[in-house]
Amino acid sequence: MVDRTDRIGPGDVLAFTTARNEITRLPHFLSHYRALGVGHFLFVLNNSDDPSETLLADQPDVSLWRTNASYKASRFGVDWTTWLQFRHGHRRWCLTVDVDELLIYPHCDTRSLTDLTGRLAQTGASAMGALMLDMYPKGPLDQQAYARGQDPTKTLPFFDAGPYRAQRQSPAQNLWLQGGPRDRVFFVDLPARAPTLNKLPLVRWDRRFAYMNSTHSALPPRLNHAWDGPPCMSGDHRLSGALLHTKFLPDIVTRSREEKARREHFGQPEDFDAYYDWLSSAPDLWHDGAVAYRGWRQLLDMGLISNGGWA
Repeated sequence: MVDRTDRIGPGDVLAFTTARNEITRLPHFLSHYRALGVGHFLFVLNNSDDPSETLLADQPDVSLWRTNASYKASRFGVDWTTWLQFRHGHRRWCLTVDVDELLIYPHCDTRSLTDLTGRLAQTGASAMGALMLDMYPKGPLDQQAYARGQDPTKTLPFFDAGPYRAQRQSPAQNLWLQGGPRDRVFFVDLPARAPTLNKLPLVRWDRRFAYMNSTHSALPPRLNHAWDGPPCMSGDHRLSGALLHTKFLPDIVTRSREEKARREHFGQPEDFDAYYDWLSSAPDLWHDGAVAYRGWRQLLDMGLISNGGWA
């Protein structure tokens, strides 16, 4: 454990992350969120045996905990980050993201997370929703080049503009948003099994709050009404962002084989064997409708994020 939480400043936006063997993504992840203005990172490393711990322990704005406990038994890391949020996040704006998620929001190139949370507070919002946008290359997933520290969106420059579909679920009233390349290619005959793409990554935390399933849903249920989905499909023009999902870097092939063997996946692990086998085959997710990513203004124009009147 490396506890530097005594360095947290009064107005710092905090980032909470659970990770395993992410040394390839960590340098850009840290630089991306530092550029946005994260004040302090709180990491939980789970069964990690690469140099991630050494790298993180040397960062002055990082506090680090390590566990070899079951990822699945911890509700996929949610229990670990919930404890840290309870201890350090009360009455603060907390950003909860995976290492393969890069937050993008209106004006993110010129306005910090402090500016963003100030705007959210001004509008009375206690959380901001985001579309998890799967990024992918052209060609087989294992045939791409990526070096540690690079912007992964240069290797994974494409995304699906749609279609996306959403519904509300009971009893927590959480949004269930699906679509994107995995839905289009692998889950076309099993749409109910397609990945959930709605997230509430940024919340002004309270000790009474808790995430239910990753950051897809939260308690109390009113938090889940902070976002109804991308404005292009929902008409919700409240301030929202996108999480550029960089899962499909070339290491996805070996990582999928490892995850199939580890049996730590959501739900019944055997239900995902075919999915991991498919990813291990290095599929090509590109199609004629693929859109090349050009920045937050493009996503705003396409109705995938909204500025909520924040001009």
